[in-house]
Amino acid sequence: MELIPYIKTKIAVPERSILNTVRLLNEDATIPFIARYRKELTGNLDEVEIEKIAELLKSYLELESRKKSIIKAIKEQNSLTDSLLAKIQNSDSMVELEDLYLPFKKKRRTKAEVAREAGLEPLAKILMSQNGDNLVQVASRFLSKEVKSASDALEGAQHIIAEWISENPYVRQKLRRLFQNNADIASKVVKSEKENPAAQKYKQYFDWNEPLKRIPSHRLLAILRAESEGVIKLKLDVEKMDALRLIENVLNLKNSSASKYIKEAIEDSYKRLLKPSFSNEVLSEAKNKADEDAIQVFAENLEQLLLAPPLGNKRILALDPGFKSGCKLVCLDENGMLLHNETIYPHPPQKEMTLAIKKIKSLVNAYNIDAISIGNGTASRETEQFIKKVPFNKEVAVYVVNEAGASIYSASKIAREEFPDYDITVRGAVSIGRRLIDPLAELVKIDAKSIGVGQYQHDVDQTRLKNKLDAVVMTCVNRIGINVNSASKELLSYVSGIGPVLAENIISYRSEKGTIQSRKELLQIPRLGAKAYEQSAGFLRIKNAKNPLDDSAVHPERYELVNKIAIDYGTGINQLIGNKEVLQKVALETYVQKDLGIPTLKDIIKELEKPGLDPRSKIKVFQFDENVNTIKDLRTGMKLPGIVNNITNFGCFVDIGVKESGLIHISKLANEYISDVNSVVKLGQHLIVTVLEVDLDLKRIQLSLID
Repeated sequence: MELIPYIKTKIAVPERSILNTVRLLNEDATIPFIARYRKELTGNLDEVEIEKIAELLKSYLELESRKKSIIKAIKEQNSLTDSLLAKIQNSDSMVELEDLYLPFKKKRRTKAEVAREAGLEPLAKILMSQNGDNLVQVASRFLSKEVKSASDALEGAQHIIAEWISENPYVRQKLRRLFQNNADIASKVVKSEKENPAAQKYKQYFDWNEPLKRIPSHRLLAILRAESEGVIKLKLDVEKMDALRLIENVLNLKNSSASKYIKEAIEDSYKRLLKPSFSNEVLSEAKNKADEDAIQVFAENLEQLLLAPPLGNKRILALDPGFKSGCKLVCLDENGMLLHNETIYPHPPQKEMTLAIKKIKSLVNAYNIDAISIGNGTASRETEQFIKKVPFNKEVAVYVVNEAGASIYSASKIAREEFPDYDITVRGAVSIGRRLIDPLAELVKIDAKSIGVGQYQHDVDQTRLKNKLDAVVMTCVNRIGINVNSASKELLSYVSGIGPVLAENIISYRSEKGTIQSRKELLQIPRLGAKAYEQSAGFLRIKNAKNPLDDSAVHPERYELVNKIAIDYGTGINQLIGNKEVLQKVALETYVQKDLGIPTLKDIIKELEKPGLDPRSKIKVFQFDENVNTIKDLRTGMKLPGIVNNITNFGCFVDIGVKESGLIHISKLANEYISDVNSVVKLGQHLIVTVLEVDLDLKRIQLSLID
């Protein structure tokens, strides 16, 4: 099958768009670059559609590679017919391909192989012809040293027939569909685990049965985890008689003297070969689909987290709260550079409240602090309440930030390189402060899996998860645009066309030469050639550059066009930028060229109106209910402010200021049916929730958004 038809059958996109997108991908263009700067070629495809085409291109190449190896293997057996070759070449799925190859696959020594070696294949063919009579007498002709009786001969022939049935592509196709549509998944508790306290979180699956086709991804992953932990045993099955009848119909079984033997072979084939195979296959398919759903949830959450509102370049006092070990405190300048660090002890057992208040007030004045950032971990609420007792001489905003992954960062190689002379407590506090200044710039330093937003991230395919999350980070970084003179190596490495090596070279160039003055200067950086420049320049910003377009999303390849527009409308580039009155008068159609259409022209005008505008929203101060500090303070019916801190397929978790997050089940998000949690709430969203139920023993909180 040709590439373009293969992709076209799996995504509803015009052929020209597929063709051009594939060409750009083969030329090593990145997805952000294609989506932003090659809209005319792709037909204005978005990043999701381009990513899908990239995935299909990869799967097509893998399919073609597998076809070549299969054809070669069958040729070596002198078994490749024109008909089989055509079927292989026209196959558009790996499953179908493997079904075609199955009869030619080298196998371990099977019952069927033993029977063939005993010369029983001709007898199997006689049985399958369904024409012979007196089959016991016929079978007696095949007696030998290995075959002692007619019944042995017939049994051996049945083993061969069972294998033929299991390798029949039509049988496999129909049986696969039966399992996909009708299989039930059932679980039973392992007796020794029934009273195990650690197993009680899986109690609902101790005796469970559900159609596999309808099981939600989060439930399947939970059941599979319970099985892997030895708590339950799983069984996947369909109605046996439906399966046997299906096979009989495919084989066109007649009422003959051979039918008894063939039916026995069918049942043997199903029980011993087909059922185990398809149980594993459809469960694996369901697991892959569940992985896909879970990874998508993780990706959506990560995107929301990375694009969380930044406070911007403000001076920050950051606190990593604690009780016995104290609160680690750091002061950061506008760029997140460490100015000061120490530890204060406002909480028990030390209770040095007066000294801590005096210290905080002094540091806020000494370092001209604009805002305070408090990690949301242990002692967070107590620290927030303590800070509010400090009598500042000016207004200082207080924010509680999600510290998930900060401890991972503080112990990482990146953190050690940034702060070789400080311990992990200082590094963790710095991360908490920097997350307030710019969440994206700080979170790219942490393995996305450690950020803790999503469901069952440790149970899904880790390679697929990493690839997806890396793509999300790249999308977010390039959507925002990066200051090339202040960005970290980690942030630069996600810029389109850059990567870790060029990021290192940019850092080295900055250290040696000083501030990069223009986008053109990027070409002087070692190994940053024309291709990397094309892919990256539009996403890199040069603040206070001589050419103001260097601090915009306008690609250098369009500078000449912008200059022409400025001349045509009697102004200079500096005067054109931000001049909405003039820009709205620009007749876009007069600037259309072969490789430049209205979509890109609209992007350019929009960018010129507000160059370098950060698409992220403005940060808002949030305050928990001061009367609620622990789960014991909660009462049914309470209405409380909360922040969404995780989203899953079955609902969202909300931080309401106690140690445990509460769950709003998807059924409690709205008065109408909801299929997508993200359509109602977003990560970091401020809500007013109602307490439905509190289980102190299990430390579970049920919440609702419905009045």
